[in-house]
Amino acid sequence: MIDDISLKILKILQKKARIPNVEVARQVGMAPSAVLERIRKLEKMGLIDGYEVRLNPERFGKSQVAFIHVRINGKGEAHGLVDTLAAIAQVQEIHYVAGRDSYLLKVRETDTRALGRLVRERIAPLKGVVSTSTTIVMNTFKETARIPIDDQDLIR
Repeated sequence: MIDDISLKILKILQKKARIPNVEVARQVGMAPSAVLERIRKLEKMGLIDGYEVRLNPERFGKSQVAFIHVRINGKGEAHGLVDTLAAIAQVQEIHYVAGRDSYLLKVRETDTRALGRLVRERIAPLKGVVSTSTTIVMNTFKETARIPIDDQDLIR
């Protein structure tokens, strides 16, 4: 069960995962030890998957974002294909989608030339891939992994 205090803690952590426990406790009006126990409980419940640092992609020469639609020839090879795609470092997300294509990948590369090599040499030749279609991102205005939650999202 999650109450309004736990929900508030989740909102705080989602904005700044490295916020000191003492500051979270101050914001929710609880003792730091009680907040720490709630956070551990939320982790055990599977509501918090983990914590990660968001790096600036431009500083690492990985500012080219693209979405690649991948069409496969059958469901029999899908599981192995997904594992192979997931092992490619440039692939950030893999989504099984409805419609003509089977998967939608979000990838990051250095530039369009490297992106082209990635598609031609590492994705298109994979067993089960029938075709790919790439959409190159020109500019990103919003990118987040935050989940919108509000008081009506209390889990009982």
